[in-house]
Amino acid sequence: MSTAAVPDSADIVIVGGGHNGLVAAAYLAKAGLEVLLLERLDHTGGAAVSAQAFAGHDARLSRYSYLVSLLPQRIIDDLGLDLILLRRRYSSYTPLPGTSTGLLIDTGDSEATAASFAAIGAEPDAQGLARFQGRAARLAETLWPSLTEPLMTRSEARALVGDDDAWNAFIEHPLAGAIEADVENDLVRGVLLTDGLIGTFARASGGDLSQNRCFLYHVIGGGTGDWDVPVGGMGAVSGALWHAATEAGATIVTGAEVTAVDPDGTVSFTLGGSQRVAHAGQVLSNVAPWVLDRLLGEAGAEGATVHPKPEGAQVKVNLLLSRLPKLLDDSVSPEAAFGGTFHIHEGYAELDRAVDAAEAGALPSPLPAEIYCHSLTDPSILSPELQASGAQTLTVFGLHVPSRLITAENNDEMRDRLQAAVIESLNSVLAEPIEGCLLLDSEGRPCIETKTTLDIERALGMPGGNIFHGPLSWPFVDDGAALESPGERWGVATGHDRILLCGSGARRGGAVSGLGGHNAAMAVLELRSQAPASS
Repeated sequence: MSTAAVPDSADIVIVGGGHNGLVAAAYLAKAGLEVLLLERLDHTGGAAVSAQAFAGHDARLSRYSYLVSLLPQRIIDDLGLDLILLRRRYSSYTPLPGTSTGLLIDTGDSEATAASFAAIGAEPDAQGLARFQGRAARLAETLWPSLTEPLMTRSEARALVGDDDAWNAFIEHPLAGAIEADVENDLVRGVLLTDGLIGTFARASGGDLSQNRCFLYHVIGGGTGDWDVPVGGMGAVSGALWHAATEAGATIVTGAEVTAVDPDGTVSFTLGGSQRVAHAGQVLSNVAPWVLDRLLGEAGAEGATVHPKPEGAQVKVNLLLSRLPKLLDDSVSPEAAFGGTFHIHEGYAELDRAVDAAEAGALPSPLPAEIYCHSLTDPSILSPELQASGAQTLTVFGLHVPSRLITAENNDEMRDRLQAAVIESLNSVLAEPIEGCLLLDSEGRPCIETKTTLDIERALGMPGGNIFHGPLSWPFVDDGAALESPGERWGVATGHDRILLCGSGARRGGAVSGLGGHNAAMAVLELRSQAPASS
């Protein structure tokens, strides 16, 4: 589209073309509204993209986000998305550090799972895990459908769950209590805790319950908590959404950097070297609330905003291998171990020590991390030649690396140190160094890339590298909270009537879910249904 063809007014202007912005654009354009979406980068999708990360190899890696659990079937059906999600057979494999054994949780073979618990000396915890998962499942089954409906109050949500034991264990008290009540083995406790820590710098016993909120969103998806593999990688998700939005008539403009938002609905942006403005009935913000504050000019003299700058807490590493590495545990095949989530140094006590180290300003050692292999479930992201050669991808997500440790001055050094720490952690549970399995790119460099929180902030505009745009919220509001306006009822309100949140920073936002976009679109349609007809 030529810059001259970009409209200077629309019913809806969406700031940011991540997956949530595309969801909102598709819904509202399908409803007959004029939608203008402005994206700073030269492509849409935000963190939900695929990329050819290594020169000379036709491998489309999910560079940032990598699995799907929270995208409702309702959104897929409403928008007619051409999207295939595959279920992984294996839940997880967790090596017992310093030994040649580990815990394999095989959803397709309960007897093998029970034997694996026995092998690490945790036989009673197999039943404890089932009790724990049963309580979590009660929350998931009852609360999941509510995420695409107007918000409930805390009392309404508790009554809907109808299980005070589950509610108290996961909503009212620190997650540590629920874990420690059901399982005793340190390794098993760590496996349960990690769902409360992805992207969240917290302890199991943390009093602010940030770990509980993170845990809830990790186990609620689809009412089952399953995390599925998108065929074609995460780029297939955003690609399907882009097609839905454009086919519905939305105008999507890339290379358009929004520089200011006015509460009256005026959006200023640069495009092709020129400053432009667009006027909107409603503005939907698909950027972090902290970023929106700055666009609104609500930063004080020292840069303080209404929302504090978020803190991310992870390192992301992508690898392309000639083959999967051999394990110290020869009772488990690499295909099984890497077929689910591969936990490294995520024992219960280890995770707590990692927080201690980071709070003291040091990198955790060993670094806790988890690994996933997309290409085992979906080889389509690899060229036929790579598939035939036995090549595989690995995605590593390192925990407890808060952005406070990363600065503009030390970012390059910290990236190198973090990559070395990830390799060291991984090699400690392998029978051979992972370096020997790395493919080389066309320049002779090992096929490994590492993204710090600052790298993520610079690439995606996520402040602090926080993958959720800020602290996660409960999927309900406290009793007595204002629910008068459509924006409040759908959890997307800001301090300005014309501006709504539509990204991960909305209540019930976070992860690749489309919930922020869906709920913002529903609020807009409700607002417009209430508006008096023009004479």
